[in-house]
Amino acid sequence: MFNTVALVGATGAVGRIMRQLLEERPLPAKTFRFLASKRSAGGTITFRGQDHQVEELTKDCFAGTDLVIATTPDEIARDYLPSAVEAGATVIDESGYWRMKEGVALVIPEVNPQDAINAKGIIASPNCSTTQMVVALKPLHDAAKVKRVVVSTYQAVSGIGLSGTKELEEGTHMHLHGQPYNYTAFKHPIAFNCIPQIGGEKEAGYTSEEMKMVYETRKILGDESILVCPTCVRIPVANCHSETIAVETERPISPEEARGLFESFPGIKVVDDIGSSMYPMPLNSTGSDLVYVGRIRKDLSHPNGLSFWCVSDNLRKGAATNAIQIAELLAKHRFGK
Repeated sequence: MFNTVALVGATGAVGRIMRQLLEERPLPAKTFRFLASKRSAGGTITFRGQDHQVEELTKDCFAGTDLVIATTPDEIARDYLPSAVEAGATVIDESGYWRMKEGVALVIPEVNPQDAINAKGIIASPNCSTTQMVVALKPLHDAAKVKRVVVSTYQAVSGIGLSGTKELEEGTHMHLHGQPYNYTAFKHPIAFNCIPQIGGEKEAGYTSEEMKMVYETRKILGDESILVCPTCVRIPVANCHSETIAVETERPISPEEARGLFESFPGIKVVDDIGSSMYPMPLNSTGSDLVYVGRIRKDLSHPNGLSFWCVSDNLRKGAATNAIQIAELLAKHRFGK
C-alpha cells in the first residue's frame, strides 16, 4: 500500500468530493494528509473516523509522501507540484496546467490506463467536458476509428466552483423578485440565460475551454488526426454537464451497434428510450460516477455519422472520481489491490 497520500486542495468543492470518494472506496494507504492554502490551514477534517488537521501547502511539505492528489488552480499546480515530484511522489493533478505538457500523461482510466502505469512524475486528469466525451468516443473509436467530432456542451455552473452555484441561486432569487444582482463569477447574468463562452478567447474565435476539448481528445486517444469542432455553453443548471455529440467514423456504425458498444464499455450507462421519454438529464445524473448516453441515432447529414446525447457529473467523473480512479489504478498495478 501507499505509505502517505496527500490531498492538496482538500477543502475545496472537488477536494470535498475526493474525501467522500476515499471514504466510499478506500485507497490502500497507511497515512493521509490534507493540504490547503494558508487561509484554510489549521482547520480540522474528520476522515475515516479520525480528526486530521489541515496543513498549509508549501514547497517543502511533501517529504515522505509517495502519492499526491491535487485539485488546485493552474498557478498553484505550476508552482508547487514540481516540489512534490522532487520529493519522490507521484502526482495526480486535476488542474489544467500540466495536461498538454510534453512527457505528462493525460489519463482517463477506462480509456488509456497504460499511460498512467508508464508515467513518471505528474499524471494529469483531463478537463471535465473532455472526460465524458472521450469515455463515450472510446468504444466507437476502437470499433470504427473516429475521424471527426462536432460537440456542443451545456455546462453547469458548478464547473467554476462554489461561486458559480452561489451566483445561480442568488441571481435567480433576485431575478424572480425583480431586483438587480451583481454577478462577479460570470460576465453576464446566468439566471434564465445561456452564455456561449467558457474561458478566454483563443485562436480562430474559439475559447480556451473549446480548445482543451480539441487537444486533450487527441492526446488521450493517441490520434492527432481526429478533427474536433466544439462549442461550449454555460447554462443555468447547478450540476452535471450535458453534450450533444455528432461523430463521423471510417465506416458506418448503426444506432444498434453503437448501443451495444456503449453498454459493454466500463463507466457508461445507456438510457435511451425516447418513446418513454427516457434519456440522461442533469437531474438524474448528479451524484453518479458514470457517463450517461442516450438519444442514440443516425446522423441524417452524413452516411458515416452518428449522433447522441451525453451527461455526466462534472464534479465526480469530470474531476474527483477520475483522479481517484487513477490512484486506484496505480495501487492495483503496484500493490495488486
